[in-house]
Amino acid sequence: MLQIPFVKAHGAKNDFLLTWSHDLPSTRIDMRAAARAICHRNTGIGADGWLIVSKSDLDDGAIRLYNADGSDSEISGNGTRCAAALLIESGVAKGPQVKILTGAGIKHLELKNRDENTFLFEMNMGAATIEQLHHSLPLRRDVGPVTILNVGNPQCVVFVNPEDQFPNDWETIGAEIERHQYFPNRTNVSFVRPTGSDTLDVLFFERGVGVTQSSGTGSTGAAAAAVARGLVRSPVSVETPAGTLKLSWKADDIYLTGPAEIIGRGEYSLQIA
Repeated sequence: MLQIPFVKAHGAKNDFLLTWSHDLPSTRIDMRAAARAICHRNTGIGADGWLIVSKSDLDDGAIRLYNADGSDSEISGNGTRCAAALLIESGVAKGPQVKILTGAGIKHLELKNRDENTFLFEMNMGAATIEQLHHSLPLRRDVGPVTILNVGNPQCVVFVNPEDQFPNDWETIGAEIERHQYFPNRTNVSFVRPTGSDTLDVLFFERGVGVTQSSGTGSTGAAAAAVARGLVRSPVSVETPAGTLKLSWKADDIYLTGPAEIIGRGEYSLQIA
């Protein structure tokens, strides 16, 4: 049995376990299997993802993200804010500027406020790449043309008319889209209902995780797709089941403002064969 230290944090109820790379067991382990075990909601600690955080001479830190199913992910907006909170809390980063190397490149964050273990960051998410603004995706149920884009990771946005409610089976639709043959590496899925000239209601089905209470990259993709379709204008308030995330544009780059809270720490006992 191996002991894996962790810190638990969440960004708008999108929760992560963070482990310093130098605290990983010296014994070689299957990291994907370990991610599935530690993130399991019943037999593990429970989280949407596991972040391995490294100190860096070039940046304040670097992260590698494993989804709850053990798959790799390029980036999580909420998770990167959680890593920035850990870097500041530990004294590795002085702030207010924090620079973190992710699988989607270097991300710059600015600490806007801190109240003990609760942090508020503005994060430069970079520019969104619209791949298909109106794409007809063959599904068991017609959802209308979706928008396909990339914000450091792949996104598929399903729009719901403002006067309608989200479909009762949106989770089933999300699961079908995530693994649709159009997306050989799978995709994140967001369901978006415009509620005003600068507000969106959004639900998330994340690649490798399933339903999440919020998503930083998902919110970025939702806002970028809605702006590209002319449905809203910047700045955009994304209303998630966990609360509001703010998105604004500075030139082509999209900036996300949202919280990160460190809520606990401990050790996970990993069973090994």
